Amino acid sequence: MDSILDQFNQSLGNLGTKLQGWLNSLIVNLPDLLLAILVLVVGIYLTKRMQNYFYRLISRFSDKETVNRLLSNIATALFFLIVLFIVLSILGLDTALTTLLGTAGVAGLAVGLALQDPIVNLFAGIMMSMRTFFKIGDLVETNDFFGVVEKISLRSTILKTLQGQEVVLPNKNVYQNPLKNYSTSGERRIDLSCGVSYGDNLENVKQIAISAIEDNLDYNNNRPVELFFTEFGNSSINFTLRFWTNSGNQKNYMELQSNAIIAIKKAFDANDITIPFPIRTLDFGIKGGEKLNEVISAGWLEKGNGNGTD
Repeated sequence: MDSILDQFNQSLGNLGTKLQGWLNSLIVNLPDLLLAILVLVVGIYLTKRMQNYFYRLISRFSDKETVNRLLSNIATALFFLIVLFIVLSILGLDTALTTLLGTAGVAGLAVGLALQDPIVNLFAGIMMSMRTFFKIGDLVETNDFFGVVEKISLRSTILKTLQGQEVVLPNKNVYQNPLKNYSTSGERRIDLSCGVSYGDNLENVKQIAISAIEDNLDYNNNRPVELFFTEFGNSSINFTLRFWTNSGNQKNYMELQSNAIIAIKKAFDANDITIPFPIRTLDFGIKGGEKLNEVISAGWLEKGNGNGTD
């Protein structure tokens, strides 16, 4: 019984010694502790002020609310991390913080490798927001998809195709691949390919086709209507007619293209200009060949002789 009491009294003595040592250490380090608390309070106050400052600064370069908030929060977290490092340095715990940061860095690397694609999509969304390549409502073509931009987020871009389907594209694919924006310039060029008969006067064809566009369509008359003959085809002499529209809307584009085809067809019919069907000309009178009438006559003669012998 006495040994138990002695052991208990010894433990109380050790505890008292420990508490006395901690108290002495606290008294010795009290100035550093007060300074660290003061720095921490000032740092928290400055962190709140810096968050608003970072947001206003980033908003000068981007008008995307979500991206601005995200970047300002990241910058604020880094600022507070610096404040925390200063506080722990005052308390002599900077070595522990360095060890903790190293451990967090290794863990962050592992998480980054596991979430590589989402992180890449996130940063691609941020970069796309900083530089305006397109906006909601634009008609674009990218990654073999053609449609109107419906939604832009930090992870993906959603297109609505002209057939009505929604396509979700990761921002990484949109950022790293070519993109055509048909709405940025506010104008588009329509190219029509056609052909006329070899017997038609090409100068008249050119004049009549251009007049058909100029007299019947509401096109961009600040740019000229152009026609270029391109090749001698199997059945026709082919040409390309080009003119511009002020609308980037796909429906208006297709309506104007359709009206142009109608106008050219009417003009050609009115002026007896032929758009030929695919044809093949057989000429047995070429050098080294035989004339068609001689071949037919020979065939009938041979047939008659054959009937006479049966």
